[in-house]
Amino acid sequence: MSTFFSEVRDTLLPSRDGKDGPLPPLLVAMTLVTGLVDAFSYLVLGHVFVANMTGNVLFIAFALAGAQGFSIASSLIALGAFAVGSLAGGILGSRLGGHRGRLLWTATEIQALLLGLAAGLSILAGSPVPAGSGYALIVALGVSMGLQNATARKLAVPDLTTTVLTLTLTGMVADSRLAGGDGSKAGRRLVSVLAMFVGALVGVLTILYVSVIYPLLLAFVVIALVSLTGRALSTRTQVWGSG
Repeated sequence: MSTFFSEVRDTLLPSRDGKDGPLPPLLVAMTLVTGLVDAFSYLVLGHVFVANMTGNVLFIAFALAGAQGFSIASSLIALGAFAVGSLAGGILGSRLGGHRGRLLWTATEIQALLLGLAAGLSILAGSPVPAGSGYALIVALGVSMGLQNATARKLAVPDLTTTVLTLTLTGMVADSRLAGGDGSKAGRRLVSVLAMFVGALVGVLTILYVSVIYPLLLAFVVIALVSLTGRALSTRTQVWGSG
């Protein structure tokens, strides 16, 4: 149990001189954004994910089979936008990956611009969102989340991918001592799972009881804070900044 709480502490309040520096809590915040954005896209844009692409592949299959409520066009646009964002993130990673701090704040600055654009589009579109505006929102959000995913992959902080939880949950069980592994790292992995859960929960609650725009506004604020924090901390020469 002491190991579990140590892992939680080191994820949320890491040592200043640690290998990954402040990256773990910043990536946890980005995981929260994933929950917020996918809650918006699924509930407001019509059964489509902009961060978790596995769902979109399944949704296309559902639609082809004749299931109601799924759009092949929306899922394909989301997949394409996510791929564009991933490409952009890969290019940034190749050029800036030598300093992880610079990569983080540059990528999140761009992501903040995309989320701000999406929030503005959502305000103008109103509710329900017209099809044309919905496609534009899917593009902006898909590119944003593809960029985030590629950036997290390049930063390579263990168990903090910001979007994919299937492997995280698998690792919690498969790597446990009960399974003969050397430790499940359940503390860090559970923080990641809970961050996405909380983001999705807050996103759905604000959509249902406040306004559909709030998940995007909250996501924008969180990413902007991540970017500002990353920029401020990466101005110092530290171990975590190197690729």
